[in-house]
Amino acid sequence: MPVAIITGASKGLGRALAEALAARGWDLVLDARTAEVLKETAAALAGHGTRVTALPGDVTDPAHRSELVAAAWRLGGVDLLVSNASALGAEPLARLEGLPLDGLRRALEVNVVAALGLVQEALPLLRASESGTVITVSSDAAAEAYETWGGYGASKAALDHLAAVLGEEEPRLRVWAVDPGDMATDLYAAAVPDDADPRPEPASVVPAFLRLLDERPASGRYGAPSLMEGR
Repeated sequence: MPVAIITGASKGLGRALAEALAARGWDLVLDARTAEVLKETAAALAGHGTRVTALPGDVTDPAHRSELVAAAWRLGGVDLLVSNASALGAEPLARLEGLPLDGLRRALEVNVVAALGLVQEALPLLRASESGTVITVSSDAAAEAYETWGGYGASKAALDHLAAVLGEEEPRLRVWAVDPGDMATDLYAAAVPDDADPRPEPASVVPAFLRLLDERPASGRYGAPSLMEGR
């Protein structure tokens, strides 16, 4: 069966995507920082009859990234790597004049440096796969200027560019940066705690990711809403 590594997989979009892949028979290696929540997620997904390895840890730790790839190798390789783990840089978000520089460094370390480090670790196995794929979870804040979203948006813009270059350098792989659009996640609630407007559940955008995996378009940046509309 195909094998996927998904970071930030204990809840939100990561869990929803893991659930969909498990239902399709994928074996999974899941990462998150909160061990107990990740353990509960893994137990639920194992109910689909697939193999699920849950490894709590911080993606900024090189040893943890090595453990994730080694676990996937034991399951048969890496066919899909999803960099979903994210850090905001400030909670709640702050204007650039007051953005803590340590927070910005954390966002860059999690969202960009760790994502590239995991790709580097997994590349030999991705290249060996008949359908090696990298998905980086982007944001509209990477492409649009929104007040207080500067630090987070800058990190996601950097991740988008790394994904674009990786797609050029690794033509046998598929590398997709995917903007999922607005979602009701803990990350958004932490970013803008005063915003009570309803937002779609993460599971509602998973069909866009599955469409990419089914149709395997060229490497590039895609928006989930457009994929859902069939454009």
